[in-house]
Amino acid sequence: MRFAALLAAVLATHAIAADPFPDRDKKVLRYAFERAETTLDPQKTSDIYSNFVESSIFETPLDYDYLARPLKLVPLTLEALPVVTDGGRTYTMKVKPGIYFTDDPAFKGRQRELVAADYVYSFKRLMDPKLASPLASETEEVVGAAEAIARATKSGKFDYDAPIEGIRALDKYTWQIRLKVPLGTYIYDFADCRVMCAVAREVVEAYGDDVGSHPVGTGPYRLAFWKRASKIILEANPGFREDSFDAEATDDVGREILAKLKGRRLPMIGRIEIAIIEEEQPRWLSFVNGEFDLLYKLPEEFANQAMPGNHLAPNLARRGIQVRQVAALDLTYAPYNMEDPVIGGYTPDKVALRRAINLAYDTGSEIRIIRKNQAIAAETPYSPGVAGYDPHFRTNANEYDPAKAKALLDMFGYKDIDGDGYREMPDGKPLTLHFYSTPTIRDKQVDELWKRSMDEIGLRIDVTKGRWQDHLKASNAGKLMIWQLGGSAASPDADNWLQTYYGPFAGYKGNRSFFKLPEYDALYEKARALPDSPERTKLYQEMARLIVAYAPSKLQTHRILTDMWYPWVVGFRRPDMQGNQFYKYLDIDLAKRPAR
Repeated sequence: MRFAALLAAVLATHAIAADPFPDRDKKVLRYAFERAETTLDPQKTSDIYSNFVESSIFETPLDYDYLARPLKLVPLTLEALPVVTDGGRTYTMKVKPGIYFTDDPAFKGRQRELVAADYVYSFKRLMDPKLASPLASETEEVVGAAEAIARATKSGKFDYDAPIEGIRALDKYTWQIRLKVPLGTYIYDFADCRVMCAVAREVVEAYGDDVGSHPVGTGPYRLAFWKRASKIILEANPGFREDSFDAEATDDVGREILAKLKGRRLPMIGRIEIAIIEEEQPRWLSFVNGEFDLLYKLPEEFANQAMPGNHLAPNLARRGIQVRQVAALDLTYAPYNMEDPVIGGYTPDKVALRRAINLAYDTGSEIRIIRKNQAIAAETPYSPGVAGYDPHFRTNANEYDPAKAKALLDMFGYKDIDGDGYREMPDGKPLTLHFYSTPTIRDKQVDELWKRSMDEIGLRIDVTKGRWQDHLKASNAGKLMIWQLGGSAASPDADNWLQTYYGPFAGYKGNRSFFKLPEYDALYEKARALPDSPERTKLYQEMARLIVAYAPSKLQTHRILTDMWYPWVVGFRRPDMQGNQFYKYLDIDLAKRPAR
């Protein structure tokens, strides 16, 4: 009888401790990036691809509700949303106890809890001149930050132990940020991994300059394999805290996902395999052939094939492939280097040259031919759908008029002096535009469009091909004349893009045009102190007009993004914010997935 009772007790114990992740190790999500990652150090990151991986390994204080539309901030590692006091200058936060970093030799065998000091240390890393963080500008309005940076610049070393009045831990779990002035959009930084993801000081000090190859966070996944610019494999973090799927479903898409997954333990997938395939055709064919489960952004080149008339092709529908189109919170544009001796400058002749280039570039052809109508022309330097956007506001940002461009060039002395069909500078010196591009089929089409557009108005343009990562580094250093970028939102506010023309942010801080106009900077500083309001929207519009007038870039398109996935992928919804992780919210239905 005692044995029977003991056996019953053991069975009961096993029943209580049932595996919360049945078959998780069998579940694999396979998909591809269209560009290579650059690092897995959050505070050194500027690209969306690195950010996707990092936001699954590291965690921010806040996140965006996975299902809510419009977007809604929710606590992630905090017990509640920040308490904002002092007229919007002070943010006080409390970290949830019981959150732990993934095990790593840097911790010397001890379990390492996430505490307030980790967020303080991580934020201080942005200030370290040695790190040259692309998001260093996010610290500039913090009380005492400028002085700390100045001391580090002078001494050659940032003192992480020195107190800074505006960023401090109040106790083990409570920390605070104090700003010099109220900033209406600062709350969004708490959901941006590049600014607020927590790293452990022991890990950074253990790996030094190579810490970007050893990401150790508190998130739902950990790095299992990494071959740079080729393949990344993540595996579910076995020490991830108990967390279950819940969200605020505000539309039919959200309600359908919530009905399927509410209450499920996270993460549900055991392994994420990410390939880097920059060419559009191989990426598309890999999905069609079943090598990938998800096609994150259908290549425009295949839009007519996959979505004729914006309806899923019958052959894909028969295979149960799911599709969803969204208007992206993004912008494609070509920044011009305002410090370049040929194309840069603020004198009337240089402004005329850039405006003529903009008038000659055929955005309509880009949308029709290259993007297969999967985009709309940009009117403003920020996207529709963000706070501060007015659908009735118009500029001439995408006016296409080669005749006017030619007249403008003639007026300011850009003429073909030697009779070779191409114009020279007003002083007779050679004039060549240099455009930097990547060796993909899609970018080859972009190159040809730029060449055709510039030939029409008699401007010579040379194209230099190279890796996107190399162009990014060169852009940080101000060495590119013209290149093309696509920027996705890191916050649901027009400030997200307007800051990329703010003079003090020139270079690696995000202002890739190196645009420095006191009038613009004054408007930006006034606007960033205001909450979302009609007054602030008017300031945004004044800044947009200055961008169009001085032409530090060619504003091109806002993309319409089409995602596709096989029927065994459950719960997918494209995150609106740049790089925000979605892997932990997905499941794989093994019953629907064919044997590999």
